[in-house]
Amino acid sequence: MLLDAEDTAVTRRTAHALTRAGGVAAARLLSVAVTEADDNQADWIRTGVQDALEDRPTGVPALRAACRQLTRSPEEAVRRGAGAILAWTEPTGR
Repeated sequence: MLLDAEDTAVTRRTAHALTRAGGVAAARLLSVAVTEADDNQADWIRTGVQDALEDRPTGVPALRAACRQLTRSPEEAVRRGAGAILAWTEPTGR
């Protein structure tokens, strides 16, 4: 569902739901999807993640912690995707 080629709304909603669910397992699914996604799908995954974090800003530290953990995964796709999500959630205004 994260990589639905036919309906980007499904991609966005799934990314949103996984982000709200939280945890390492959800972050891992998002990370793998980011690395397998085309540019359009990746944009919608990012939108879903960011929308969920805007709805519940307290989820940012938890998602960042899960992604930091995943950057040490033995799987390259997981490490790269987790790094991308960390970049998306980097605090702004520095």
